[in-house]
Amino acid sequence: MKNDEILKALAHPVRLQIVHWLKNPEHYFSNQEHPLDLGVCASQFSRCGLSQSAVSAHLAVLLRAELVTTRRVGQWIYYKRNAGRIASFLRDMAAEI
Repeated sequence: MKNDEILKALAHPVRLQIVHWLKNPEHYFSNQEHPLDLGVCASQFSRCGLSQSAVSAHLAVLLRAELVTTRRVGQWIYYKRNAGRIASFLRDMAAEI
């Protein structure tokens, strides 16, 4: 994955906020019924005030940029930060800038 795609994904404030929330899910999503070790259920991102389809579109961009990973449990999709990819991106940026 090229770093420019990650930069584009993070350029939108909603996507940046989602990645930030996923850094400490226990703080932002403590009311989720299922354990947070599964990830954060897509429905929990309604807190950003957007429609479900808009949230889904933002999550898809983050997924394509490999900033998040997903896990399907039944009909639900759970999201987690891809910490390894984020760390690699930050190292690359530190070396390039």
